[in-house]
Amino acid sequence: MALLLDEIAWSEPLLAADPDPAWTAELKRRGAHVFEVDRRVAASPWLREAAYSVTSYVPSEISERQLHMGAMIIAQENACRYCYGANRAYMKVLGYSESFIQNIERDVHVAEMDAKERAAIAFCRNLSRSRPRPARDTIDQLVGLGFTRLQVNEMAFLIAFGCFYNRLATLMACPPERSFEAMANGPVGRLLGLVVPLWGRLTHAGARRASTDVPLEATALKAGPFGSVVALLAGLPAARIMKAALDGAFDLPLISRPAKALMFAVVARTLDCGYCEGEAAQLLADEGVDAAEFDIAMDTLGSTRLRPDENAMVAWTRETVSYETAAIQRQTRSLGAGLNRAVLLEAIGVAALANATVRLAMLRE
Repeated sequence: MALLLDEIAWSEPLLAADPDPAWTAELKRRGAHVFEVDRRVAASPWLREAAYSVTSYVPSEISERQLHMGAMIIAQENACRYCYGANRAYMKVLGYSESFIQNIERDVHVAEMDAKERAAIAFCRNLSRSRPRPARDTIDQLVGLGFTRLQVNEMAFLIAFGCFYNRLATLMACPPERSFEAMANGPVGRLLGLVVPLWGRLTHAGARRASTDVPLEATALKAGPFGSVVALLAGLPAARIMKAALDGAFDLPLISRPAKALMFAVVARTLDCGYCEGEAAQLLADEGVDAAEFDIAMDTLGSTRLRPDENAMVAWTRETVSYETAAIQRQTRSLGAGLNRAVLLEAIGVAALANATVRLAMLRE
């Protein structure tokens, strides 16, 4: 069984807060709360937008209840003390009882849940773990229970991007939102639990309409790195978020494009995703890396084309696929000893995005 909140070891922060006043003002203008993660990723334009998208996402197909339960389960499966604590506290604020939350996190039968909700929770756990990734018939089983294909696609995106955010927080060892957790478990949290559900119904109706107004075209989605994976999200607000993250990550020059493609390839091979490994190989071919050189790079987790620090990133990326929290934080601290802050932050973002992309690609299997 996945670890419970108090069982997760968590180190001192690997990256100190480095807030950008302009980005902080922009988040407040959007009506967002500024989290500890936001204070640490503000220097990276694509990464800060992707992080904001996770915490502000309004689903167009699945229910708010599935969103909140799923977010906590995904964080628990990834042993992310930061996200697990925050999502657990948020569920308390939303009015979920302590006994209901404990039953979900202990993965016991919950009487108030139907077969569809239990299947959705199992999907969250299995795709987050990806040991192995869920098979293609998982999608058929969910559709057979009454989910639409678009609902399944949105669930897969939220799981994949939850894994992305969990890795950001874990690899940075972001300090937990302890004041929020304390508030949620106190009398103020119980009071909010009475009014927030009503407030959410009154306010999210407008947000839902706004989120579905975004035009999405399959042809445009397929352009760019891993475009065929992005195109799986056509019809969802998630598509624009995924495309912006991938385009932004591959455009930023702090880490070379071949190194980033190799980081994605390593995650793909570790998760046995032939499709994503092929896409990464094509990106490397576009940079002049032939098939023989690609095979050597995959066998040795490095390339003579890369800088020494980039070769270290490639080897470290493989460890981010499935990890024990304390160990991966030690390994990330060791990696960061040879990097400046901006490059380490970029490496963390690229590794997290590679893990999300390859998990999402199960929709193609």
